[in-house]
Amino acid sequence: MVRGKTQMRRIENATSRQVTFSKRRNGLLKKAFELSVLCDAEVALIIFSPRGKLYEFASSSMQETIERYRRHTRTTQSTPRSDEQNMQHLKQETASLTKKIEILEASKRKLLGEGLGSCTLEELQQIEQQLEKSVTTVRAKKTQVYKEQIDQLKEKEKALIAENARLSEQYGIHHAGSKDQRENEQQQLYAESSPSSDVETELFIGLHRSN
Repeated sequence: MVRGKTQMRRIENATSRQVTFSKRRNGLLKKAFELSVLCDAEVALIIFSPRGKLYEFASSSMQETIERYRRHTRTTQSTPRSDEQNMQHLKQETASLTKKIEILEASKRKLLGEGLGSCTLEELQQIEQQLEKSVTTVRAKKTQVYKEQIDQLKEKEKALIAENARLSEQYGIHHAGSKDQRENEQQQLYAESSPSSDVETELFIGLHRSN
């Protein structure tokens, strides 16, 4: 004859229930302590009595153990998606990107003046405003580029003027020095070739008479 399992039920008698709670609570706390010491396990035990009184045991820090439990729970709950789910997600992303590309291509053609037959008056006005805005931006950029080029040319002009002035000044000084030097050389040559006023020159014709 096989005995059936005894069904566990709540103790109806309040006194017996309190006595059983005290015994089982103490036994549970003792087992938790033994488990932490014998097996070097991190154990945290929290018990609330029927009246709401707290009983607890922690082999290390209760708060740290609870935080560790929360981190572990979050990790286990965020299970990776299956390959089928990943494939479905990729398909949705691909379809979304394809749709966006088609919309951009249609907008591009309309800005180029193509495919305007199906556009409403409001859409045409929006395209016109967008083109006008683009033209304004391009013109502003062109004006900026022109200004930058003009400023660069002005800087080059200033540099060339300064260089021209420097060369002109250098050439003028060198030319003046050469002219003065040539005049001094000519005066010296004339002085050497001219007879001195201190030297008397006589011309004798015939025999020299002695006194």
